[in-house]
Amino acid sequence: MDHLNSLRVECPLTKTCDWKPLYHTTGTYSGLSIYECQTCKLQTLYPRPNQEELYTQDYYQGKAEYSYIDEREQKPFFRYVWKARIQNIKRYVKAGHFLDIGSSFGGFLEVAKEEGYTIQGVEISEYAANFANANKIPTFNGSLYEAQFPSEHFSVITLVEVIEHIENPNRFFLELTRILKPGGLLLLQTANFEGWQAKEEGSHYHYYMPGHVYYYSDTILKKILTGLGFGSFVSYFGVDFPLMAKLKKARGSFQNGKDYLHWFRISFYHFRSKWKRKGYPLTSSYVLYAFKK
Repeated sequence: MDHLNSLRVECPLTKTCDWKPLYHTTGTYSGLSIYECQTCKLQTLYPRPNQEELYTQDYYQGKAEYSYIDEREQKPFFRYVWKARIQNIKRYVKAGHFLDIGSSFGGFLEVAKEEGYTIQGVEISEYAANFANANKIPTFNGSLYEAQFPSEHFSVITLVEVIEHIENPNRFFLELTRILKPGGLLLLQTANFEGWQAKEEGSHYHYYMPGHVYYYSDTILKKILTGLGFGSFVSYFGVDFPLMAKLKKARGSFQNGKDYLHWFRISFYHFRSKWKRKGYPLTSSYVLYAFKK
């Protein structure tokens, strides 16, 4: 099948892919066709929607059927999480050029700048990139390849809920490796499909969405990056910042006193993400810190 041959070209692993149908999704976005590689267990969505049609202005304003949470509406509350994440990053890389890919309106980079990094964003949405640049957050509007950054330029590269959106991850991971300095940090936040949450929910798992085209696991990401010269890793099952930051962020969406009960659900999920069964975490929330040799 021609489309399976094209997926072999995109594969960031061995190219000995044996793609087989896995699911037709049954969750919020039902009817999507998910394939799984029998060789490495990487999953992909195929066929895929036209990506350019997904990421419209309505997407970034939270008005589309498949949509993004507009961070500007609750920015003071999002900052709790952004600042906590930057503080954790500084434990490993204290200064340098900081690139956020999928940087949206630039709020996360704004905090990185306050903490002393030299910042740069990449954002495919002209609408979001224009807003960021107008607020003095330097943002390239286009793809990472089009930006043509110098080799070994960045000390930190972050992709928060972005890597799952990327078609042709083989090419993309090579470009990330090229522009990251030796000793630099690559931060990837995505779903870990080895987590029991993804395994047990199966075709109903909420992470199967029109814009998510590849689905990873802790093992798969480490295998990809080891092959590209990354030498050490820190895996956070859950998130890489404290619970209190998450609770403070959530408060931004509360409408009345009863909404504070959501803190119990958030806290339970946070602590549950640290527990394992048969060697695998109970949830699929996940952040990987990878360090280039």
